[in-house]
Amino acid sequence: MTKTAIRALVTGGSGGIGAAICRRLGAGGHFVYVHAHRGAAAAATVVGDIEDAGGHAAAVQFDLTDAAATRTAVERLLEEAPVQILVNNAGIHDDAVFPGMNPEQWRRVIDLSVNGFYNVTQPLILPMIRTRWGRVINISSVAALTGNRGQVNYAAAKGALNAATKALSLEVASRGITVNAVAPGIISTSMSGAAFDAAAIANLVPMKRAGTPEEVASLVGFLASEEAAYISGQIISINGGMI
Repeated sequence: MTKTAIRALVTGGSGGIGAAICRRLGAGGHFVYVHAHRGAAAAATVVGDIEDAGGHAAAVQFDLTDAAATRTAVERLLEEAPVQILVNNAGIHDDAVFPGMNPEQWRRVIDLSVNGFYNVTQPLILPMIRTRWGRVINISSVAALTGNRGQVNYAAAKGALNAATKALSLEVASRGITVNAVAPGIISTSMSGAAFDAAAIANLVPMKRAGTPEEVASLVGFLASEEAAYISGQIISINGGMI
């Protein structure tokens, strides 16, 4: 199997971390499906970046929380070839202290991270098993490991993703498929920039800086490679020494 034969799907590929992951996988010789829900224009830009660098990619658009739409979209991708690298990156924040959190805030965050994981991963697993090679990489959060005030919903969602990572890894280990989670700390994106100023980062992070999307993408790229073939069922945090 050559790297050029491997197709990758990155959910939420139009966002800051997702875009960096897409570019990293594209640079590694993979054909990358850049997923977006509402960010179709941003996904197209990422595809252009990958192609300008000599890689191959295509944008795909569907709502991960819509099970039927996701299955239809995935089945369309599988008509081309199996997807053997899946990066479950899509996720949202909707922060509030728990006593003031409304039901919709709870449901939206859980639905995308947990039900979205099921909706896209389940139909891709059996074709991946048939190839006897695959990588499932779930993007979690340090909040799932330590907790965070105002993010009970987000921590719960990512904690469930961590547990699913460990259980699924056991089911598919004998088929040449690894399943791992990457749990970033404070990463320099538009989302984190609104939540953490320089003083807060210096106080929270021993390295006194935010991480970059490219640093997260490098870890994902390694986990997607042959060099990481004996790593599975792990939750690997990239957080500048926070924990």
